[in-house]
Amino acid sequence: MASIVSDHVPALGGHERAEIGGELQATLLELIALTLIGKQLHWSVVGPRFRALHPYLDELIDSWRDLADDVAERAVALGIWPDGQPDIVATDGKVRRVTPGPVEDRIVVHELVTRVGEVAERARVRMDRLAELDAVSQDVLVQVVRALEEQLWMIRSQLS
Repeated sequence: MASIVSDHVPALGGHERAEIGGELQATLLELIALTLIGKQLHWSVVGPRFRALHPYLDELIDSWRDLADDVAERAVALGIWPDGQPDIVATDGKVRRVTPGPVEDRIVVHELVTRVGEVAERARVRMDRLAELDAVSQDVLVQVVRALEEQLWMIRSQLS
């Protein structure tokens, strides 16, 4: 769990701050996991849509990194130190790994739809929880959900 600092932070109770921190931490871990899975798929994609998917995966990865940074920075603004180190992502993350090796382009699209969809659904639940605790933190997750759902739409459009 992220550690909490109490000097010069927004006026929130310790219990609320811890709950908010937990929601932000969980979202951060999933976004980091998406970047790692995205890179694995980027290296592994094969097939006729390789030329389109290879750079598109880099765009998605950059977006997920930016979103992770926004989430982590909100946590720090609240005095909560996020933890996005590899062992924490591996043990506490909920995003399933992909099988290493070549992955056909159509399978890459299915893998993305599944994983981005699952992360978006969980982020939406966290976003709704934050509505009761902190509108500013909720707004950060609104941006995360908005981006993920737009990406999901774009990825789904590639399904045959």
